[in-house]
Amino acid sequence: MFERLKRNFKGFIDRMAKTELDVEKLDKILWEFKLALLENDVGMVVADHICDEIKNRLRGRQVRRFEDRRVIVKEALREALLEILKTERIDLIKAINDKRSKDEPFIIVFVGVNGTGKTTTIAKVAYLLMKHEFTVVLACSDTFRAGSIEQLEEHARNLGVRTIKHRYGADPAAVAYDAIQHAKAHGIDVVLIDTAGRMQTNKNLMQEMEKIVRVVKPDLVIFVGDALTGNDAVEQAEEFSKYIRIDCSILTKVDADAKGGSAISISHITGKPILFIGTGQKYEDLEPFNPETIINRIVENEF
Repeated sequence: MFERLKRNFKGFIDRMAKTELDVEKLDKILWEFKLALLENDVGMVVADHICDEIKNRLRGRQVRRFEDRRVIVKEALREALLEILKTERIDLIKAINDKRSKDEPFIIVFVGVNGTGKTTTIAKVAYLLMKHEFTVVLACSDTFRAGSIEQLEEHARNLGVRTIKHRYGADPAAVAYDAIQHAKAHGIDVVLIDTAGRMQTNKNLMQEMEKIVRVVKPDLVIFVGDALTGNDAVEQAEEFSKYIRIDCSILTKVDADAKGGSAISISHITGKPILFIGTGQKYEDLEPFNPETIINRIVENEF
C-alpha cells in the first residue's frame, strides 16, 4: 500500500537530513518534492499546501548539537500531512444508535461512478453494521445498469438480509422510499441505498440522483471512489458535490494503490472525511479511516 509514495517520502527525508535548512536549498528540494507528489496523484492544491506547511515548519529552524535532523524533517512532514487529512470525524455507530433511540431507521445513500466497487462496498458496510448487531435492508435503486439488482441481491443472500427492488427502468427514488417504509414497518435499523453508477458528466442521471436524495432525506450521503484512479476520484467527488451534498467518502482498492494520492487529497479537497477504506475483496476488508494510521503507513517509523 502506497509503496511509491513511501519511497518518495523517504527520499525527501534523506535529502533534507543532509541539507542546511536555509531558504534557497529548502525551496529547491521542496520544488522537486512537489513534483514527486503530483506524480503520485496528489492534487496540485494539496501538494502546494503540504510543501508550504513543511517550509513554514523548517524555515530558519536551528538544529541543536546532537539533535537528529531526520527526526526534525520527519515530524515536519508528519504534521503537514496530519493538517491535510484533519477533518471532522463521523462516528457512524453512535449516529445510528442515536437514530434508533428515536425508533427511526438510519438512511445511507451511496453514490459514485461505475467500476469503483460501490455495490461491494455497500455489502461490506452491511456486514460491518451487522457485526454491531444492527438490522439492515438494501434498496436496489440502481434501476439503470443491467445486472445491478442481481448483483446486490447476491450480496444480500450471502449476508442474510433483504433487498427491496422494482423492475429495471423504474423510478429509483420510489425504490428507496419503499425500502424506508419497509424498514419503519419492520423495525429495521439501517437502510443502505444503492444508486446507478453514473458518470459525473451525465446531467440527467445526476439529476435523478439529486431526486433520490431530495425524496428520502438521507442521514448520510457517501461518495465511493476508486483509489487507483487517483485524481479522477477527487474530481468525481467534487463534481458530485455540485448536485448533492457529500457527507464523507469511502475509498476502495486502497490495498492495491501504490501511489496514495487520492487518500491524501480527497478529504482536503472536499472538506469531508474519509469514513472507511477498502483493503480487499472479503466483506471484512473495510477499515475505519484513521489519519494517524495512514500517516504512519506512509512515513515509516525508522527510529
